[in-house]
Amino acid sequence: MTDQSSRPTHPRIEPITEFDGELAEILATALTRDGKPLNIFGTLGHHPKLLKRFNLLGGFLLNKGLLPARERELVILRVGANARSQYEFGQHTVIGLDCGLTQEEIDALVRAPGDHDWSDGDLALIALADDLHADDCVSDGTWASLDARWNDAELAELLVVAGFYRLVSGFLNSTGVQLDDGVPGFPH
Repeated sequence: MTDQSSRPTHPRIEPITEFDGELAEILATALTRDGKPLNIFGTLGHHPKLLKRFNLLGGFLLNKGLLPARERELVILRVGANARSQYEFGQHTVIGLDCGLTQEEIDALVRAPGDHDWSDGDLALIALADDLHADDCVSDGTWASLDARWNDAELAELLVVAGFYRLVSGFLNSTGVQLDDGVPGFPH
């Protein structure tokens, strides 16, 4: 799942590192690492209006959504693994650890679900990401498993989280956004 041979090895769009005006205002509220905006935001900074709206949705999903953080991160990490997005997987490894996922669980998300002793609830979330990756539709069996635990609003949010981070992974892969300093990539 982590073959990177078809991914750019350098940025196709260089992140902006000097900014002022509207872009500086937007980046002042973005996530940083060692005081610098993350590379994804510097890359999206070429289109400030898009970056502003991207951050609104992404910030909502990460900070104000209905889903428990651990379960949200499990979905995001599996989406990143399926998309072979090293940047996405690395950033959310850091976030996932802070949200209660173990390193063993994170490492297992790049392998087949049967390679780890997941709970039924975790398996349903992994299946959601896998179904969307394979066919852009959650299967009836996966839906039934999810519907047994999550209400309609949470189900809608699960789908939007998976879809948003599929979009993000495609952006990161295609533009060649490089890992920020100190952020891990895929587990070995």
